[in-house]
Amino acid sequence: MSARLGARPLSWEQLFSLGQANGRAFLPAYAPIVEKRHPMAYGDRERDFQLYRRGRYVEFNLVWDRGTIFGLQTNGRTESILMSLPPLVRWEYGYTAEAGSREALLTELFTKPQDWLGDASLDERCRPHGAIN
Repeated sequence: MSARLGARPLSWEQLFSLGQANGRAFLPAYAPIVEKRHPMAYGDRERDFQLYRRGRYVEFNLVWDRGTIFGLQTNGRTESILMSLPPLVRWEYGYTAEAGSREALLTELFTKPQDWLGDASLDERCRPHGAIN
């Protein structure tokens, strides 16, 4: 329920239709992204950053996620609770991405609140890294 819109109860048919529309829209929306990005270089630097970000996700999940914390504190099945965690992660104390790198841009953008629609500088900052068309 949205405070501005109020309750908008939907029927099963409406919800099913929404699910179908989302499913139909996925490939036409996602395939062009994959086609554009697949030739981009991907090496150890990108893999290390991916593992580091996964480590931050695990940190969030174990420290802040209420469902995970609840399960662990109430003697839930630990294996089942932790099954959602990525199988490979990396932690690094005091991590700092190389200045000017794509990793530094992502770290700056995703760890601070952004006005994604109103900040014209986002385009200028992302374009040199091939992060936008």
